[in-house]
Amino acid sequence: MDRRLAKGTVNAAQFGKGPLLVLFHSLLSDRASFDRIVPSLSTSFRVVVPELPGFGLSQAVDGGLAAVADRMAEAVTQSAAGEDAIVLGNGYGGFVALQMAIRHPALASRLVLADCGAAFSEPGRDAFRNMAGAAASKGLSAITDVAMRRLFAPEFQEKNPELMQDRRAAFLGTDTNVFRAACESLAALDLRPELHKVSAPALVLVGEHDEATPPPMSHELAAGLPNASLVILPGCAHVPQLQSPELFLSAISAFLSGDNVAAKKETLNG
Repeated sequence: MDRRLAKGTVNAAQFGKGPLLVLFHSLLSDRASFDRIVPSLSTSFRVVVPELPGFGLSQAVDGGLAAVADRMAEAVTQSAAGEDAIVLGNGYGGFVALQMAIRHPALASRLVLADCGAAFSEPGRDAFRNMAGAAASKGLSAITDVAMRRLFAPEFQEKNPELMQDRRAAFLGTDTNVFRAACESLAALDLRPELHKVSAPALVLVGEHDEATPPPMSHELAAGLPNASLVILPGCAHVPQLQSPELFLSAISAFLSGDNVAAKKETLNG
């Protein structure tokens, strides 16, 4: 069931009943990237999966990542209606969730930050600048192969041709201006000085083969947050919920249920 949030500017799907769990998708994908985990999650949670501003039927917003985070804070607030909200973000969605938690620290009761970070290295910033420039001058088709490689390892792509065809089509459907603006925001981002403002417990996840947001970024993020644990997902890249949904669900289940992960750093075997 789709619904309109944040004064009608955000389009979101809703599934199941129970405590609120909101899922923010990545920049190189869309909300369908959660399709393999929503059926399981919706047996225990009221799962809301919005299209981030500028994606799908959600209206774009000017003002960089902070404005995107504020728009999504409106959407989460409306969905929660006074109840606790757990927010899970993957990739770009993780950066949005983190920025939202910094700007609205009382909004999320728990955070799951999958394959993101607080700041990119200089080579990482250059990669976003290059993608933004190529998208503006040549269109998204010129960087589709690069985008897919950032999402999935070559071996996974070869073994899942139908899924990759779907993911390529989703990426090519992205608004080029929205993509370029997001790349520029990520290239300039540094949230490290503000991580202390995040009051919610956080579970930081990263695929061990993630090239888009490499594991050192998650190590740094988990170390900088006041109350965070880190789980490294073996064999996974940037979108682990698509690549290994059962492993991903296993990694987050205890945390979603309210059981904090005891170790500061942990590798999940599976």
